[in-house]
Amino acid sequence: MKKLIGATAALLMGGATMAYAQTQIEGGTEADMVLLPKFLGILVFDQANEGAQEAHAELENPGELQFVGPTPENSVAGQIELMTTATTQGVAAVMLSNNAGDQIAPAASAAQEAGTRVVTWDSPIPGGEGEDIFVAQVDFGSIGVVMADMAHSILDGSGQMAVLSATPDAANQNAWIASMEEALASDEKYADIELVDIVYGDDQSEVSYNRALALVDQYPDLGLIMSPTTVGIQAAAKAMQDEGLCDDTKVSGLGLPAEMVSYTMNGCAPEFALWDFRDLGYLTYYTAYGLATGQLTGEIGESFTAGRMGDYTIEEDPGREGAKRVLMGPFTVYNSENVEAAAQ
Repeated sequence: MKKLIGATAALLMGGATMAYAQTQIEGGTEADMVLLPKFLGILVFDQANEGAQEAHAELENPGELQFVGPTPENSVAGQIELMTTATTQGVAAVMLSNNAGDQIAPAASAAQEAGTRVVTWDSPIPGGEGEDIFVAQVDFGSIGVVMADMAHSILDGSGQMAVLSATPDAANQNAWIASMEEALASDEKYADIELVDIVYGDDQSEVSYNRALALVDQYPDLGLIMSPTTVGIQAAAKAMQDEGLCDDTKVSGLGLPAEMVSYTMNGCAPEFALWDFRDLGYLTYYTAYGLATGQLTGEIGESFTAGRMGDYTIEEDPGREGAKRVLMGPFTVYNSENVEAAAQ
């Protein structure tokens, strides 16, 4: 994460330097806001809501903060419907963790046209249409390298691995998987690691559990299931534990320490990574509130202070041409040495 030290940030555009004063986001202005996760019932999204609620109280926003989301079975259509509803309600900002791919872009664009600011977090709108800014938890390219490195470590440099993702439309996980594939292909040290399959568990525990077992049945030599979703990694680890397969097939990916501690300590999931979703919700709220109240314009090069988390700068999103992001960072790799303390 690049943090500013001085009072201004400079942006070079078309040969001209544009300077922005450091914006201190001030509270007290009323702005109704909606936090819209991929769907409800997932602990990491509850944690993001805790962070958003913290920022909402800290900024003394007299407006309402709604935490609404669809069911897992209806996440795509449900998110589009909730975005449309928020627009008709005239909310000042929608904070979206997108699970509808570019399908949500028309509804998001309609929201913007109606005066609603759209800030994505966790998972952006792939093409960037209808989105003001994406609050990125970490650089997406770095996640792919970390997953490749964890695979290399767990497999001792050689073996078969498969990916158990969430849904085919999850822009964040698709980008992470693509980044991991690029890392595996571009560095000779991964030459003996074979990615045999990519499957989807719909971010539902039972479906993910069964997909993990199906992978082991289909690939008898499978050494690792990499799951870049907190639901999938926990379900896969439980499946391997229940079937006594942990010695043969390990699990890794992105998970919550509180949910993964037992699987890490018993060797089923030796390493995994994640960031702090409370911080992500908090930073997303500050960004969206700044836009909704007119304290931020949302231009590249603009910098602001997000409460306890410090200073951030709006920058071009390197993975999506024409899109903008605020980069939070960092993430942590957990293993048997640090997972118990983090799970407290």
